[in-house]
This record gives sequence, structure tokens and C-alpha cells, in this order.
Amino acid sequence: MIKEWTKEEILEVYNTPLLELISKATEVHQRHHKVGEVQVSSLLSIKTGGCPEDCAYCPQAARYHTEVKVHKLMDVEEVNACADNAKAGGASRMCLGAAWREVRDNRDFEKVLDMVKTINSKGLEVCATLGMVTEDQAKRLAEAGLYAYNHNLDTSEENYNNIITTRNYDDRLTTLKNVRKAGLTVCSGGIIGMGESINDRVGMLYTLSLLRPQPESVPINALVAVEGTPLEEQPPVPIWDMVRMIATARIVLPKTAVRLSAGRLSMSIEGQALCFLAGANSIFAGDKLLTTPNPEFNQDMEMFKLLGLSPKKAFADKLKEELV
Repeated sequence: MIKEWTKEEILEVYNTPLLELISKATEVHQRHHKVGEVQVSSLLSIKTGGCPEDCAYCPQAARYHTEVKVHKLMDVEEVNACADNAKAGGASRMCLGAAWREVRDNRDFEKVLDMVKTINSKGLEVCATLGMVTEDQAKRLAEAGLYAYNHNLDTSEENYNNIITTRNYDDRLTTLKNVRKAGLTVCSGGIIGMGESINDRVGMLYTLSLLRPQPESVPINALVAVEGTPLEEQPPVPIWDMVRMIATARIVLPKTAVRLSAGRLSMSIEGQALCFLAGANSIFAGDKLLTTPNPEFNQDMEMFKLLGLSPKKAFADKLKEELV
């Protein structure tokens, strides 16, 4: 039975003394997950820049003057080669990101469906983040073999309009409902370090905890401040905030994969080790996360060896469900 959390209870968890919080999160993690097993995902920007949205953190927004160059949708053959490289590097999931406000029923969408089919045939889980989708579009993605759909809440409902004004919070939740109705697994999390309050961090986790079923994957991102965006002056997120956020997510969302996402390049191995101890069991690997720098595959594999971690196999959760 899933615990019904209140915001006050989540805030109390978040404010637990750090070592006690890590200890509690480790206990929850050991109860629900295979210790030392971490899912490795690769994230590829299949259509870059020129987005009409005004997300304050995003260098791909057309209205901001950043160094991101606009690139049209990649060809299926290019994506196929990237998938081969990701698999060879140890990834079990390939995530496709397109800088769109929403999916449109056109040739580009047909191309994305072909990409999904191609990657799925390699035995990789396929995830996509393409903006808002209708239930019918989500069903077509599922039929093509998509495993997961990412659509982040980013922050709390109360803080949302301070970060994005070109859509609202309900638009986000509607897309997540459409994805779930199509039978896809849900990947949804947010970003810390955007000037939000602790209550905003708690509010985002509270909203995620209310989803039924709860998301299978929750990315916790540390803002990578990019010159030219409204958040370019934001200071880096302290590692302790990341550890605290991951530990809280682990306790509130016990069965969810908590993904240590953007911001890893500035984290030491010791800092990342604390995140894994606090319940993180999924990472993005590869030299870029869409358009921001990220540790390379071989660096991560060296870290895995040092910490005694092992990459999770593709479709492991699905196989587990079938055996139950």
C-alpha cells in the first residue's frame, strides 16, 4: 500500500539531520531495490534549439541568445549509430529529446516513431521527451516500442510561473495522464538551484507522490546555469542539497528509480557516492545531456568499478513484473 504523504511530512523528512536522513534513505533503498545496481541511460538531442517555450533554465529556447545552434531533426540512420555507441558504452536505456513545445502529427513524428522501432530492436529501453503529447500520440509511441516518456514538472505548482509562462502546470499533468493511459512508464522530476525555496522542492515531490501509480523514474537535476538564459547568474547547487533531495525522493517514492541527472560534471566522485548511498540508482551517461556537458561513459565506468556498482540490464523491471 502506497503511503499518502502530506507536504508537512515531506518537509520534515527533508529537514532531517543529514546523516540520519541518508541512513533512513539507505534503509528504504535496500528494502526496495538491488543495492549497487544502477541504470545507465544515454540522452540524445534529436532536434536541437529553436524551441518557442520560455523555460528560464533552457539554452534551447529561441528567445534566448545562447551558443546552442539550431539543428533540424536527425536522420534515423544517425540515431541508429548513436544507439549502437550507447549500447557499447554500457547503456540499457536510450532517451531521445526534441526541442518541441508539443508533438505534431507530421513527417517528423513518423520519423521519431521509426527511431523508436529501430532502437527498441537493439534490446534497449527507449525513452522520449518531445514536449506535450495527446493520448493518441502516446499510444502510437507505445505501439512503436517506446518504454518510457519523460515530462518533468521542473518545480512546484506555486513556483512554476516564475520559471515558465508559455504553458501551465496542468498542461504538464495532462501530458503525464495521457502517457499513463497509453500504458507507458512515466519519467518525471525536476531541477533544483533555480532560486526556488525548500517548500518548492517539497511541493514538487508532493505532486509526484500523488500520481497513481507513482512515476517509475524521477530525475533530480542540479541547474547548469547557461550564459544567455534568465538563470545564468544562479550559483551552483551545493552537493548537500542534491544528497538531501535524492534522499527525500527515495523515502517518499520508495519503488521509483531516482535518477542523478544534470549537474554531475561538477560533482566529485565522493559527492556522487553520497548520492548513490542516499538512494540514487539511475544516471545519464555520455558526454552531453541534450546540450549541457556530462561525464563520458568511460569515466562513469571507472567510477562504477571504484564504488562497486553494476549497470542494470534493459527491461529488468518489466521482467520482474512478469515473474510476480
